[in-house]
Amino acid sequence: MTLSVQAMGFAYEDDSPVLKQVTMDFAAHAVVGVVGANGCGKSTLFKLLLGLYQPAHGQVLWQGQPLTYTKKALFEHRQRVTLVFQEPDQQIFYTDVFDDIAFSLRNLGVDETEIQRRVHQALSLVDGQRLIHQPVQSLSYGQKKRVAIAGALVLDSQYLLLDEPTAGLDPAGMRQMKSLIETFAALGKHVVMSSHDINLIYELCDYVYVMAEGKVVNAGKPATVFLDQAEMERIGLTQPWRIKMYQEWGIPLEE
Repeated sequence: MTLSVQAMGFAYEDDSPVLKQVTMDFAAHAVVGVVGANGCGKSTLFKLLLGLYQPAHGQVLWQGQPLTYTKKALFEHRQRVTLVFQEPDQQIFYTDVFDDIAFSLRNLGVDETEIQRRVHQALSLVDGQRLIHQPVQSLSYGQKKRVAIAGALVLDSQYLLLDEPTAGLDPAGMRQMKSLIETFAALGKHVVMSSHDINLIYELCDYVYVMAEGKVVNAGKPATVFLDQAEMERIGLTQPWRIKMYQEWGIPLEE
């Protein structure tokens, strides 16, 4: 299953372009990173991939065909591609964890027995089984983040879009998130993630797109893309610590 964008541009109403001629392919690698300084267009890109916005020009492609924006087409697309926002409160609407995760499946008319199975499975993947009957207002930030991800996983989508997945998490929550991303990829799914944590991107991603001022300015394997310290600093990014150690002390890089 292939997801890509071709020569895509976007601008908010009466504003300068946020994305300019962006071309990316997310199908060739299990975990793809999108990095760049604040305002480079990462979050807007994710909303376009989900069909929340429509490009001013260019296309979002699924299986090589342009995404169409009818209600039916978008309904089908959002079962294949799911987005987890940076702030979990943006996508948690119910007061009860089980009902919140089950919401999308009930909209699809899935049998209640199957809903029970899939909700339990999704919570198991995020190590959140004990949260199933808890009220949402009793959850910590990290727990809410896991519930939001379970709400995406329950659809069994092919692509999981993660916008700043470790933002606001403590070290234990970050370890759990890394494990979840690795598990999802091991299931044969695709993860597309943005993060200001450049070390996380280096550790988990097979391929990276670097954005600046709404454009793709570099792309490739992390060990190659992050080598140019001057270029990284120019666009407002720091190098991963492993790259710095390699350059300063000659420690071999992990490919």
